[in-house]
Amino acid sequence: MPTRHPPIPRLWLMTDPRLGEALWEALARLPRGSGVIFRHYQLPNAERRALFACVAKIARRRGLVLLRAGATPMRGERGTHGARGRGLTTWPVHSRRQAMAAIRAGADALLVSPVFPTRSHPGVRVLGPVRFGMLVRGLPIPIIALGGMDARNARRLVPFGIHGWAAIDAWAR
Repeated sequence: MPTRHPPIPRLWLMTDPRLGEALWEALARLPRGSGVIFRHYQLPNAERRALFACVAKIARRRGLVLLRAGATPMRGERGTHGARGRGLTTWPVHSRRQAMAAIRAGADALLVSPVFPTRSHPGVRVLGPVRFGMLVRGLPIPIIALGGMDARNARRLVPFGIHGWAAIDAWAR
């Protein structure tokens, strides 16, 4: 039976305006088959579309799976993040209740955060490995860890059965 979306990547880049020009380096560092969740919510629509088009061109050339966050569909997206759409659908969750709601809404994978301290959300209470494990235990869907993630921190979460991890800074270094 054919799948309705591309395979769910194990490694993800979350785009963020604070990446600036490092966005291009981060895209270049991603292994083929990785995912990119394009955010850049603050940009005016025309600028956001133009930047998305540049990222989509790189994603196609490099074999990356590009998802769009936000309500406005974009040419070249392979799915959506945080909203129902065509293709692969990921959903951000911070609690078990949100996880269950996302599964009922048809999410294909969950991005669970914040697992560890992160520059994106300084001072926010993090889950830590134990609470992360309790949140994801028994969920029938691939789990992507987010928040202070890099390869080292991802290894700490392997016992909880994560499918993969997402980051901003880890790809821009």
